[in-house]
Amino acid sequence: MTEQTETTEQQHLVVPPVPEALPEAVAPVQAPKDRRVLRAVLRWTAAVVVFAVAGAGTAYGITRMERTDVPGLATESDGRWEYPEIVRPPLPSGSPGPFAEANTAGSHYADLRGLLLPAPEGATADKALDGKAGWLATKDFLAAYESKGERETLGTLLTDHGLRHIAARGWTTTDGTRTRIYLLQFETAAVAESLEQNYFSSVMAPPYALKGATQSLMDEEFPTKVVVEDVRRYPYTETKPYGAEHVRQAYLVSGDVLALVVQSKKGGAGSVPFQQTVVLQSQLLG
Repeated sequence: MTEQTETTEQQHLVVPPVPEALPEAVAPVQAPKDRRVLRAVLRWTAAVVVFAVAGAGTAYGITRMERTDVPGLATESDGRWEYPEIVRPPLPSGSPGPFAEANTAGSHYADLRGLLLPAPEGATADKALDGKAGWLATKDFLAAYESKGERETLGTLLTDHGLRHIAARGWTTTDGTRTRIYLLQFETAAVAESLEQNYFSSVMAPPYALKGATQSLMDEEFPTKVVVEDVRRYPYTETKPYGAEHVRQAYLVSGDVLALVVQSKKGGAGSVPFQQTVVLQSQLLG
């Protein structure tokens, strides 16, 4: 992705169609020994699509793409949600974008609360995730995890890694699907990446189980053609037999932000709304 300083004006997200010919994946940087298997798998399972950004007023988004341009979004009845027009929040005057050359820390200077994906049309907001002045307490984020012992471990990890704050949003659509999005911001991109690599992602299953999803595996059906530059994702899906709800989840890391997207529904959470939500949230962060 071309590095550049973003303007303070809001940017409308408009994505070009996915090219038919995809560039070869770039070899990963040296990773700890226990992460090499993950990197090797990702080289073969993820195709990197480069989006050229020409001019400060251009950005990208999935809501304006044709359905046939996105894997899994091919027909009118595929279950895709209707989101409102999505815009990035303005940057403080003189602040660089998270991936500008001048921004060596990889910091998101825009208000983190403005980087949360809005709810789709017709959804009911989850007020419990509003927090105080838009900031969620750490204990309320940790409540998403199943084990008390793991909640305590994660709480210590977040403190030790200098968690700055958490922004969250949630909603329930008319079909009963519940969505929760958490954005965790740290001092630098290096800190967020270290936390993700060493504690939150795994080639097989998420290291820490969410409530109602004690058994989950990497979602091998998640489309790999649409990849947001500068954002890594790790999608998982609960294995059968499901609990009270089928739970899908994805961890994202982008600069100094580590994100968690969760969708659940009794009987089965749809793959298309989940994929759409994860990609849109990635684009807001990228």
